[in-house]
Amino acid sequence: MRPRVAIIYNDPSPSRYDALAEAKAVLGVIDEVEAVYRALTELGYFVVRVPLSPPLEQVRKRLKGLDTDLVFNLFEGFGGYPETEAVVADMLSELGPAYTGCPGAALALALNKARTKAVLEASGIDTPVYQVLTPETLNTFQLGYPCIVKPCGEDASHGLSEASLVHNFASLEKQVTLVSQHYGGRALVEEFIDGREFNATVLGNTVCTVLPISEIAYSLPPGMPKILTFAAKWESDSLYFKGTNAVCPADIGADLERRIAETALAAFKLLGCRGYARVDMRLSTGGRLSVIEVNPNPDISPSSGAVRQAKAAGMSYTQFAERILLLALER
Repeated sequence: MRPRVAIIYNDPSPSRYDALAEAKAVLGVIDEVEAVYRALTELGYFVVRVPLSPPLEQVRKRLKGLDTDLVFNLFEGFGGYPETEAVVADMLSELGPAYTGCPGAALALALNKARTKAVLEASGIDTPVYQVLTPETLNTFQLGYPCIVKPCGEDASHGLSEASLVHNFASLEKQVTLVSQHYGGRALVEEFIDGREFNATVLGNTVCTVLPISEIAYSLPPGMPKILTFAAKWESDSLYFKGTNAVCPADIGADLERRIAETALAAFKLLGCRGYARVDMRLSTGGRLSVIEVNPNPDISPSSGAVRQAKAAGMSYTQFAERILLLALER
């Protein structure tokens, strides 16, 4: 008999992202939920959809009352409070049901981009040189331009725009101030690697598989920074969306493919990921491969990069969704 499955997710609601014109990222979870629901239902699983709303005390009661064998965890955090993603995963660990994806510790670590970079550095995995800055600490800036300025604790490319790539102190000050005001008080500033961009999805628990690698191919007008902005992911009418495409499998040689796969696998294990995660990397013109981000429980909506890589590995969407489910049962 197939296990009963409850898909949990954040019920989209007004948040601070609305004022920043970034609500589309929050709403995107609905496509993901419907696709997973259809896939598992087609396979004969009994599936229920369970939207979660704040406060967290109410979430705990909802989870405790679930009559299910497995939780398919698509909860991405309440809008404007991304840290709640890890809190809910911790609740699942405490309450005991099998659940898909990464544990709370991995989700919390990956969300803290500066801490993640420190962990990567300490283990010998290359990552761009960085500083954490606020408007009050700008006088300590000591990196080389150009730099990219990001929120220190966000995902889904929140806070990333064409203006995020800075070439002088005036633009640096402007972006650090903006990020500090709207995204939690601290800005992550990295030296920008102007090279090829790749990402790789890892599947597994103890034994892991790296899916075919994707390259982000930019075809932007001259002068537009080649970075994966919020618009590139979510604004279908924007130049960034139209000029940012993924090529999978990436057109790379065997040696670079091996290096990317080994780096993705090492980062996955180092952060304590389980089930599935995506690792984003840049390759400098000198051949330096650097991890720019680790994404536990990445988007698995039908148009996502992880699904594209699964298809390149010969998996249908239905097979990919069931693979994630079976990895949770394996644990």
